[in-house]
Amino acid sequence: MNADLHCHSTVSDGLLAPAAVVRRAHGNGVELLALTDHDELGGLAEARAEAEQLGMKFLDGTEVSVSFGDDQTVHIVALGVDPANVPLVEGLAQVRGGRDSRAMRMAEELDKVGIHGAYAGSLKYAGNPALISRSHFARYIVELGHARDVKSVFDHWLAKGKPGYVSHPWATFEDAMGWILGAGGVAVIAHPGRYRLSKAELQQMFGVFKDLGGRGIEVISGAHSGEMIAEYANVARKYGFLASRASDFHGPGESYADLGKLPHLPDDLTPVWSEFF
Repeated sequence: MNADLHCHSTVSDGLLAPAAVVRRAHGNGVELLALTDHDELGGLAEARAEAEQLGMKFLDGTEVSVSFGDDQTVHIVALGVDPANVPLVEGLAQVRGGRDSRAMRMAEELDKVGIHGAYAGSLKYAGNPALISRSHFARYIVELGHARDVKSVFDHWLAKGKPGYVSHPWATFEDAMGWILGAGGVAVIAHPGRYRLSKAELQQMFGVFKDLGGRGIEVISGAHSGEMIAEYANVARKYGFLASRASDFHGPGESYADLGKLPHLPDDLTPVWSEFF
């Protein structure tokens, strides 16, 4: 199955509206899609309606921001959740609540290194202060001509240890997993190859995740090299994780991979969508 179980719309930091994401996925041959906006459920009804219109399978999802260890942010994709589940809705609202204050602090730090007006410029892309993210800052910095693309902005200004990085307490692993499982969802570790964690820290994270009821891992991710795919396929085998396939698509020309344009999972792994279909 051509499944893509991690992508974003304008409801968080994507460039396309939810229905447009679905149409692009369908045009690319995607048979099963999950919309997984950051800490948000607001685009799911629109996306699901479009998927049903096109005859495409769809899973309600979100990507939950989690704090782990020493100021590390980890993302957990929730698949098949009930978007009306009250603890999930309220929990995600709490997580989103700090985005605006963090954005103001980021703008202050960027101003010190000559990038001025970053809060207002980023808000132009986000639209809603409660949704403002590093991706919106990155687009504004590209617009100013300080970098050639969004990835370069992260490398030079917005990653940990760079001038515009501001730490922020997200959800705890325990809270996030409680919300996801309580809403009937399957929890999947997003793009493990992107975390700046040592092998020992990654092993610790996988163990905590599994102990709390985590079921899956993105073996195929738009950000993963062939070597990473092999590595996380082995992690799936070791821990008994279900394997996910995901582009992490944010928009044309801005993402590691387009919707559905991904390698297939290794044949011996159990795909996470087997839980639903």
